[in-house]
Amino acid sequence: MDSTLHAYQDYLVKEKNYSLLTVQAYVADILSFQQYLLDHHGAVSLDEVVYSQIRSWIVTLIENNISNTTVNRKISSLKSYYKFLLKVKQIQVNPLLKHKSLKTAKKIQIPFSEKELQDVFECNSYANDFEGIRNQLVIELFYTTGMRRAEMIHLQMAHVNLSQKTIKVIGKRNKERIIPLLDCTIELITLYKAQRNSLAMIQHNELLLLSKSGNKMSESFVYRLIKAYFSTVSQKTKKSPHVLRHSFATHLLNNGADLNSVKELLGHASLSSTQIYTHSSLAALKKVYQEAHPRNK
Repeated sequence: MDSTLHAYQDYLVKEKNYSLLTVQAYVADILSFQQYLLDHHGAVSLDEVVYSQIRSWIVTLIENNISNTTVNRKISSLKSYYKFLLKVKQIQVNPLLKHKSLKTAKKIQIPFSEKELQDVFECNSYANDFEGIRNQLVIELFYTTGMRRAEMIHLQMAHVNLSQKTIKVIGKRNKERIIPLLDCTIELITLYKAQRNSLAMIQHNELLLLSKSGNKMSESFVYRLIKAYFSTVSQKTKKSPHVLRHSFATHLLNNGADLNSVKELLGHASLSSTQIYTHSSLAALKKVYQEAHPRNK
């Protein structure tokens, strides 16, 4: 990796406050393009690239059955890099200035139903030990706070305020938000903390949720946990932490919460990000409409 790419990496971490995983993904996309240039256009420097070369890379990706969504992500990484080169005055014109993203099909994610959530809490047998109580708490926190998987993994002990019934979550770009806790969640946290104190060894004492060995939970572990428990109550194809976050938002909207409040709870920067959840509330909206409109009396 050359010095400019190193400087860009530092910029993403120190100025943009991007997570390590995000930075790694951006750099990997840029290195992938750099390799393509070497293979097909010779020793072309990234700061000498013209749009036709980027366009040929896009065509190659599509011919290799790379999805439009993935291609758009790779180009987004390049676009960010060229914005940085403009910022540090290493280039005069962004070669991606007039690029338009490829069209992608909008995927409608189906949330878990309220019945499925009720079943996962009531029909599953959670062992009365560290792992059983922790597993139940992970599901509880996803559903009652709507936090992201990475946010949950990095929850700190100091961020739980049981007396105030709140939890502080560190979201994307280190943005903090305070989420209220339900009494049932507080009760489960209290039970879990007692079990956590009995662990033989704790490697990450600052973290709330841990593996049985006292280490930080991995993203894949949390995904498998959610999939395993929801496979017993749901036939839906997608069973993931994000579907639980989706369910949190949808159920709140279905039960009368306003969009702005849900936006704040989810930690979205704009309402447009939250509005993707409103389609799931259409059935409830139709019911209210039918019952409330004077022309339907």
